[in-house]
Amino acid sequence: MLENRLYTGLSTRCQPSASLSLTATHSVFSRLTSIYYLCTSMEKTVAFHTLGCKLNFSETSAIAKQLKDHGFARKEFHEGAGLYVVNTCSVTENADKECRKIVRDILNVSPEACIAIIGCYAQLKPQEIAQIEGVDLVLGATEKFNIPAYINQLSEKPSEAVVHSCEIEDADSFVSAWSSGDRTRTFLKVQDGCDYTCSFCTIPLARGKSRSDSIANILENVKQIAASGAKEVVLTGVNLGDFGKGLHGGKKREESFLELITALDAVEGIERFRISSIEPNLLTNEVIHFVAQSKKFVPHFHIPLQSGSENMLRAMRRRYMTDLYTDRVQTIKSLMPHCCIGIDVIVGFPGETEEEFLKTYNYLNQLDISYLHVFTYSERDNTDAISMSGVIPVHERRKRNKMLRTLSLKIQRAFYTQHQGTTRTVLFEEENRNGMMSGYTDNYIRVTVPFDTQLINQLIPFELSNLGSDNIFTSETVAVMA
Repeated sequence: MLENRLYTGLSTRCQPSASLSLTATHSVFSRLTSIYYLCTSMEKTVAFHTLGCKLNFSETSAIAKQLKDHGFARKEFHEGAGLYVVNTCSVTENADKECRKIVRDILNVSPEACIAIIGCYAQLKPQEIAQIEGVDLVLGATEKFNIPAYINQLSEKPSEAVVHSCEIEDADSFVSAWSSGDRTRTFLKVQDGCDYTCSFCTIPLARGKSRSDSIANILENVKQIAASGAKEVVLTGVNLGDFGKGLHGGKKREESFLELITALDAVEGIERFRISSIEPNLLTNEVIHFVAQSKKFVPHFHIPLQSGSENMLRAMRRRYMTDLYTDRVQTIKSLMPHCCIGIDVIVGFPGETEEEFLKTYNYLNQLDISYLHVFTYSERDNTDAISMSGVIPVHERRKRNKMLRTLSLKIQRAFYTQHQGTTRTVLFEEENRNGMMSGYTDNYIRVTVPFDTQLINQLIPFELSNLGSDNIFTSETVAVMA
């Protein structure tokens, strides 16, 4: 039997080490046999934990579908499963600490579970992850999409974690993915990788060069999403405006982001399309004008800025200055005064003096925008920024983060107040939180109402009248249209 082969092989490997107790040997053997049964049992189960961006969530769903096709039944994290897949992120400040905590949580729920770590952190530091007690499998950027095969191979592997990780230059193929499980909104991956060389960013090292799906394939995917009942599709990618680069089906092609959204606007069955995040230098006037007259693309842009100081933008190696960014915002607002504009900004970058930070603060304070996503700079291995002078103390970084988050609440309040007394269409989600449910208008204003199953996944006209101190519109009743 395979169990005997595993035990014999383990005993042979352990003989040279007198320090390994019989109890420890049986413990390792227990984990190996649990992997064997995981790969052969008719009742295979899997649970997932996803960190980071919407792109990760879409890829987790694609991997979940692969495992389902190989006989794995999906479980919730707390229910316990034979296999756990953790999709990691490299943007978080404490990726290593976060990964270790999740592995401990898994072992507390399912001590004999097989644990596979995938995602950006797994590509960047596979050997570091392999040393975490309890981890069985580490898969890099391309290998994660072949997880069923690697899981099956575990029955023949020794007790230490198995690592499969390619050179990032080899990550040049595109794998379609979209999130599932939420009947209301789906995150659809249309682009991956990045050719930019921002001095603070590890994403090109974790995901490889820029590459895209084909418009034809995206349209087929959207038709499947529409058939599932989802009303909104959010387009996701690492550098979404770079859509059209790369290879698909082995052939070079010339397609653009404008061509993609034009084609999607004609798809039946989806009520809303939303653009997740797009670089200001790639958000062309043609794209803005198209969204302004579109039947289905909503008035909402998320445009990374990172700094309002041109000195910092140069140090970060961004591909624009504030004059271009200001022009993009003004163009959007001239065509769509009701449009929601979100911004990414980094505080505490090396060399960001108090004066440079205040340039960012004052610039944001005068822009006609809607909210901020504020990130505190943290050092990343293998980036140019890590060796730059002018390091900002951590306590000062946190202070600046707090200042901008406070500013964000003020900016959001002003944007919401502009819409008070108006009626906009809300798409309601199915989550029940203490008897309340939420939804978003087309221009990304959040509302909450008492939970009502009739509202789930419905587009309902909603009067934005009662604005709470938490920057959320509420109402006790909502009229369901016949």
